[in-house]
Amino acid sequence: MLEGKQLVFVGGLHRSGTTPLANVIAAHDEFSGLTETGVSENEGQHLQDVYPKIRAYGGMGRFANAEAAHLTEDSALATPENARRLLEAWQPYWDLGKPRLVEKSPSNLIMGRFLQALFPESSLVIVVRHPVVSALALQKWMPRIVSRNGRRRSSLSALVAHSIRAHQVLAADAPLIRRLHVVRYEDLVREPERELGRLQRFLGLDTALPHGIIRGGQNTVYADKWEVMRSGGLLERRQRALIVDRLGPGVASMGYDIEDLGQVGALPQALLR
Repeated sequence: MLEGKQLVFVGGLHRSGTTPLANVIAAHDEFSGLTETGVSENEGQHLQDVYPKIRAYGGMGRFANAEAAHLTEDSALATPENARRLLEAWQPYWDLGKPRLVEKSPSNLIMGRFLQALFPESSLVIVVRHPVVSALALQKWMPRIVSRNGRRRSSLSALVAHSIRAHQVLAADAPLIRRLHVVRYEDLVREPERELGRLQRFLGLDTALPHGIIRGGQNTVYADKWEVMRSGGLLERRQRALIVDRLGPGVASMGYDIEDLGQVGALPQALLR
């Protein structure tokens, strides 16, 4: 069952930078990522039938609110047979000539303990981004008030609250995950060589990860939009004030400033390794 291969799982909320980081890892000579899968963003979750896909829990911007989506080593699904089934589902899309394999799905953010139970020698790499920025970016992805499947678009405050909830789950799980590395999106785009050097050391690679894939400046447009909401129409002003008042402490617990999206503090202690 892929003896001797190193598995690396990448996770993080939608619009947090998981795809570019997974692409960076997969571009390294020792790694292969899932390719030509025909599924959205080549996410492994869409190729398997062991655990429910995030759409079962409301999809993007909702899934972490469902307690059932938080899989751990105590799940009835955490069996050797299911580990085998997952690898069988993914291996046609990996280059098995490479010694290291990467799989990326947003739900890995709250499934680290489960993945560790199935693959004890695996590593988990998580990308964290300012919850207001990722919420604004996700809303841009979801322009319809009601989607084609009949689901109403989440409000901005609900998306920010979901981000806080997801990272609270991660922080609670982190002490139980042996091989966990957290990358802050803002640090990655500002100092890619430094952050990818940290990741290189975590992964035990002898040669550097390519950093040309990483592009900076992606937060600026959302920071500007957030600032405009301060003095915009009545609805925008109320929405912003609601988020600041109710969700500011949760945002601060992630090391971010609710007023100034450019301010980045320390990661929660549980996520520092």
